[in-house]
Amino acid sequence: MKRVTIFSDGSSLGNPGPGGWGTILRFGKHEKELTGGEPMTTNNRMELMAVIEGLKALKEPCEVTIYSDSSYVVKAINEWLPAWIARDFKKVKNPDLWKEYLKVAKPHKIKAVWVRGHNGHPENERCDELARKTAEQFKKEQE
Repeated sequence: MKRVTIFSDGSSLGNPGPGGWGTILRFGKHEKELTGGEPMTTNNRMELMAVIEGLKALKEPCEVTIYSDSSYVVKAINEWLPAWIARDFKKVKNPDLWKEYLKVAKPHKIKAVWVRGHNGHPENERCDELARKTAEQFKKEQE
C-alpha cells in the first residue's frame, strides 16, 4: 500500500461566508495542490472539504496521514466518528460531508494529525494561502 500525506486547510470569510479550501497531496517526491470553495459556507465545512477532496484525488487504496489545523476534523476522524455512525449522525453538524468522508475514506487506512495553524508549518501555511485566495475570489464575485 502506498503511503500518502495530505495537508489540508479551510477558510471562511465570515462564518458563514465565502469559503475556500486548500490541499496538498504528497507521495514521495511528487506533490499536487488542489483548491476549491463555495460562495456561502462555514470554516468547518471547508476544513472537511479539503480532506474529502484530497482523498477523492487518490487513485488506489493508500495509507494516508492527514495533517490539519482543525481539531474538529482531526478529533472526528480519530475519535468521534464511531459514535456518530452509531447514532446515525443525529445532532452532528455537517452530516452530509461526514457521510461523504466515510465513503471516500473507506478504501484507505487513515490517521489524522493536528498541527498548530499559523505557526510556520510550511504545508499548512500554503494550504491556508490556497483556501484564503479561493474564499477571497468568491467574496469579490459577491461585491
